[in-house]
Amino acid sequence: MTVVADKPTEAPLARRTRILRKGNEAIAEAAVRAGCDAYFGYPITPQAELLEWMARRMPEEGRVFLQAESELAAINMALGAAACGKRVLVSSSSPGMSLMAEAMSYMAGSEVPLVVVNVMRGGPGLGSIGPSQGDYFQATKGHGHGDYRLPVFAPSSIGEAMDLVATSFEVAEKYRTPVILLADGILGQAMEPVEEVYRMPPRQDFDWALGGADGRPPRVVKSLHLKPEALEAHNRHLRAKEAAIRDAETRWAGERLEDADLVIVAYGTAARVARTAIALARESGMRVGLFRPISLWPYPDVALRALAAQARGFLVVEMSAGQMLEDVRLALEGARPIAFHGRTGGMVPTPGETVAALHRLDRRTGGSGR
Repeated sequence: MTVVADKPTEAPLARRTRILRKGNEAIAEAAVRAGCDAYFGYPITPQAELLEWMARRMPEEGRVFLQAESELAAINMALGAAACGKRVLVSSSSPGMSLMAEAMSYMAGSEVPLVVVNVMRGGPGLGSIGPSQGDYFQATKGHGHGDYRLPVFAPSSIGEAMDLVATSFEVAEKYRTPVILLADGILGQAMEPVEEVYRMPPRQDFDWALGGADGRPPRVVKSLHLKPEALEAHNRHLRAKEAAIRDAETRWAGERLEDADLVIVAYGTAARVARTAIALARESGMRVGLFRPISLWPYPDVALRALAAQARGFLVVEMSAGQMLEDVRLALEGARPIAFHGRTGGMVPTPGETVAALHRLDRRTGGSGR
């Protein structure tokens, strides 16, 4: 799927209002409106407001809310609820996501759908509570053990995050897979006026969910395959499913690309910084556009590679030491020069820094370098 406008796809309207909403709270409310049956989590900055919102809203709706004793407990409780065919949400931030790695691998192996929100903070280690994009590798490369990949969606606005919550539930249940919604601390803590358009994904009766009660036939959900031949066959099945996800769920947005001969590649908050930098650069006569991945996995490499026919250089802007940079290099296959500008530790690239990096790339690729 290719998205060519920087706004979420219009959805059937349940209720349309305009309201000032904090990112964490907007994501939580979108999950409630998307039919989330159960939420499990543990407090950690900068996503704590998401848990607090669910603590109030889920009991109001007669649904399950549980603050577990740890991230390990939360994700394993979520595994159990999701294996029963329930629509489940978990949220955390970077160190907590690390604690969830084993269960994420188990869920990928047993094909259990649920949605996990990671509001990233600075690292490694305990790091800081400042915003970061340092969990890109963890999210996109399958951060638990074994061979698996999970769909990862990265919003750049609070409104888009709300829409992607419903999308994440739809994709999780369609392909029987965990899905990660990857935001950063700024998107979690910022407040924006949003048009609340809520989408309820269609409900399904899962023929794979745990059985044996309420008159249902006995069924087991597992990731254990002791015979090597059986496990290899299961892994082939997972690869085929990943190929189907690549074909149908790749998402990206482009801005001002029609005449661009320099392209910034950025996602999330970094893409918002890039948008301002592009406006400043164009005032000085540079032709710059933005390529914004929305699905970080599957990565929109085909669409990015196509831009190499018109652009003479690419600048990757990240709030990390250069993690998405590797996927950009793989996508472009050496076709064009690639530059990088990133900040770490909770620091955010500024538009001025980004424009300076564009000027360096412009000179390097034969432009005026003004």
